[in-house]
Amino acid sequence: MYRHLIKPILFLGDPEWVHYFVFELIRRINRLPGVPFLIRSLYQVKHTKLERKLFGITFKNPVGLAAGFDKDARLYRELSNFGFGFIEIGTLTPKPQPGKPKKRLFRLPQDEALINRMGFNNQGLEAAIPRLQKNKNIIIGGNIGKNKITPNKNAVEDYILCFNALYPYVDYFVVNVSSPNTPDLRALQEKKPLTDLLNSLQNLNKSKEKPKPILLKIAPDLSDEQLLDIIEIVKTTETSGVIATNTSLSREGLKSNNKSESGGLSGKPLTKRSTEVISFLSKKSRKAFPIIGVGGIHSPEDALEKLNAGADLIQLYTGFVYEGPGLVQRINNTLINK
Repeated sequence: MYRHLIKPILFLGDPEWVHYFVFELIRRINRLPGVPFLIRSLYQVKHTKLERKLFGITFKNPVGLAAGFDKDARLYRELSNFGFGFIEIGTLTPKPQPGKPKKRLFRLPQDEALINRMGFNNQGLEAAIPRLQKNKNIIIGGNIGKNKITPNKNAVEDYILCFNALYPYVDYFVVNVSSPNTPDLRALQEKKPLTDLLNSLQNLNKSKEKPKPILLKIAPDLSDEQLLDIIEIVKTTETSGVIATNTSLSREGLKSNNKSESGGLSGKPLTKRSTEVISFLSKKSRKAFPIIGVGGIHSPEDALEKLNAGADLIQLYTGFVYEGPGLVQRINNTLINK
């Protein structure tokens, strides 16, 4: 029903406006008596075969919602009703920032993709924390970044501010240095600045009574040499794992008219490359660390490819937009029956 009835209507409107419209609709519907139970009964799949234990955390299933969908932790409880095993909020920055000027989100329907140049638009830590305090039993990842006005030489300070503020309220952290929409941010993926950043966070983390897993989110556009550096950095800094991958700057093979828009590409065109990155990291590191696979998952078969390539968990974003909430259920049912 979603693909043939609901999606064609939603895709008539501006993508960002539709995102917030659907956001508000989901929020209001879940306030109606009995509706959350009904949604859970339709979409949630429970089975011991789905459980995954990583980083000392038990995930009820391996399908999560990627960062960017619920930047400000406004809807994680309602979204979890659709069957996700975990929700990643953010990217959050210390201070609120509006992001880049609109229009900044574009559909590429012929490619089943999106291009975004949102620019870490979010309401900041102070707005998100009261919402996270209401969480009871949903596994939450905190995706953190630096403010646009913070120079790279001071970036560590922003990440430390985010870490300290979110520490009591999230189950794991994700260090985002791979978004293409914050000026010079990807320069932090270079070996020395990235090692310094992760070491600073790990030193702080180890001073806590109960350290939290810290993961690194990387771009799909890294070369093999850079990926080998990532493996070395993850090992030497004792980073808990990698999320592969973020959005891409590549436009290779796109068919849609607006393919030349600047920003990060997500969706089907990333399916192959993100799987290649997962496979490379898994094989070259000899499974030295867990990997969360994200990028171009539009079907259960796509999910299986990521898992078979070496991913331990997966995340959806653009596939969730194009395929609807039933995709989570289909993936989980496929994993039970495989």
